[in-house]
Amino acid sequence: MRATMMQPKQLVHRARRAGRLCLLIAALAAAGVAAPAMAAGYKLFGTNEIQSDSLEKFNKWTEALSRYDDEKGNELDVCQPSASEKCHVARWRIFLKQIAGRPPMEQLQLVNEYLNKWLYVIDPVNYNKKDYWATPRQFMYRNGDCEDYAFAKYASLVHLGFPKDKMRIVVLNDLNLKIPHAVLVVYMDETGYLLDNQIAKVIEANRVTHYKPIFSINEQHWWLHRG
Repeated sequence: MRATMMQPKQLVHRARRAGRLCLLIAALAAAGVAAPAMAAGYKLFGTNEIQSDSLEKFNKWTEALSRYDDEKGNELDVCQPSASEKCHVARWRIFLKQIAGRPPMEQLQLVNEYLNKWLYVIDPVNYNKKDYWATPRQFMYRNGDCEDYAFAKYASLVHLGFPKDKMRIVVLNDLNLKIPHAVLVVYMDETGYLLDNQIAKVIEANRVTHYKPIFSINEQHWWLHRG
């Protein structure tokens, strides 16, 4: 494994995904999924938030969660490393056990560094699909794209005891690269911290000015971002 580097062809594929993302947002708006605006919220990346409790339109996310529910009971199985079995999941769970007693901010940094070592691979190459949300196990054995990094980090922090309602996977536009992207944001003491496969260090999310969030989601809610 090596640090994530995106090649020109990968950037082209990610740019193509931008069109599909716009279609998704248009479909959600047409379906009237969003609820009325809630109170102030966190203003992630400086935006206003509209919250909804209905996740039914986000089938790729909910299907990934369902697949992960079926898989995670086997994460602590004994694994014998071999030429064909790298025991990625077992090594991951050992890593999480080793850092379980560290301060929360240190845990965020260590998880971000650990999972950013996997390779960036686009979904059409990896799964022969335009868009696919992989489970942590799939990501660790096949590598993945931005939402797969985010989901693996989310699952890692759940194992470490971080509250699910304080974390969100954020789908956004990268205004510098002009492509869609996904990251994990974790809230502690009312501050959002960014875990990003494109940024080595964990930083306050609102320090990043070239990200424009479209929606964010966890297991209970999703938020539409405006402004």
